[in-house]
Amino acid sequence: MSRVAFVGLGLMGRPMAENLLAAGHEVAVASRSPEPVAALAAAGAEPAASAAAAARGADAVITMVPDGPTVHALMEGSAAGEEGILAALPQGALAIDMSTIAPAEARQLAARGAELGIGVLDAPVSGGDVGAREGTLTIMVGGEAADFERALPLFEALGSSVTHVGPAGAGQVVKACNQVAVALILEGLVEAVTLGAAAGVDPQTILDVFAGGMVGGRMLEARGPALISREHEPGFRLEHHLKDLGIALAEARERGVELPATPVVKQLMEQLDAAGRGAENHTALIDAVEHLTDL
Repeated sequence: MSRVAFVGLGLMGRPMAENLLAAGHEVAVASRSPEPVAALAAAGAEPAASAAAAARGADAVITMVPDGPTVHALMEGSAAGEEGILAALPQGALAIDMSTIAPAEARQLAARGAELGIGVLDAPVSGGDVGAREGTLTIMVGGEAADFERALPLFEALGSSVTHVGPAGAGQVVKACNQVAVALILEGLVEAVTLGAAAGVDPQTILDVFAGGMVGGRMLEARGPALISREHEPGFRLEHHLKDLGIALAEARERGVELPATPVVKQLMEQLDAAGRGAENHTALIDAVEHLTDL
């Protein structure tokens, strides 16, 4: 790719754009906040006044924003008349959405892109802010195989595990499955630490034991420290995980699949979100569980 536009420079988007620059790509950037645009411009990126301006003349554009309505407005244009990315891109270019949205929304964007001669990929990620900074994200990609191959150099600058999982929307299906698994693993760690602490065992000792057994793994490494320190600085915001579980449960209802444990975790997250804690890391879940037993 000779030129890529990156739209959305938040907790994960900014380091992802930095990694594209470090890999030698020509990068144009746009975001609602001016500070990360200015910082990336100082690092060699081209600042753009809007998403459409960044996309104009690009070989590919990547969006990394919080939700489906934002993606839709960026891709197809806003009600205020702002031009969308799909209209601004030259024919034959790629539109790659790395946000987490509903599979149906991803399929809709792919169909619209096909009408305009634009290849559209849904490529949500797992790995949090650490993976974004280190370029070790897990990327699950839905869309045409040929478009995936064209985008592979970009993905390789952003992640260490990149998989084409199927047609349009499949990336978002796999991400929904991933978020269910992450939520239930986190809830299991939270409940285990809470039970052990109530019985008088040091929580750090519990996690140290887990690290050498079947429970050991990346989730324990990434989230275990926050369960001990109670420092819930956002690596992955609880409000975003809550949104993702909503997507997963909606997909489950559409497919007639029962997910008995997921709604329980979602309800606990909803309680924290209602208490104004949605911007914290999802490890704040431990406070909701402890509150149930008055610890």
